[in-house]
Amino acid sequence: MMITCARKNLKGGSYSGTPKFIAEILSPSTAKRDRGMKMAIYEKAGVEEYWLISPEGHLEIYYLEDGRYHLEENYILQDDAEQAYYNADTEIHLRDFPHIRMALWEIFEGVE
Repeated sequence: MMITCARKNLKGGSYSGTPKFIAEILSPSTAKRDRGMKMAIYEKAGVEEYWLISPEGHLEIYYLEDGRYHLEENYILQDDAEQAYYNADTEIHLRDFPHIRMALWEIFEGVE
């Protein structure tokens, strides 16, 4: 997933420029690349917010500060309302787009 504010950078089915936000859904075959090479590329390019989402219910939110990513938020989905650490209704928002909000459970809906 990618969010951009510059429609002028959209050409056909491709984008030229630096998005504000990128989310990657991890899989066993891509996790190493998403955490390593791709993360370094996005950091160097200046992508301000980077999310790593695992199918197991883990969300890591990184923000770019002084040219380096820093882990700002770290969630493990607990969607059993009977459990003490239930957090599925926790509202998450994008830093640069605070009007874009979603519950933690919504982020993982359909992620496999």
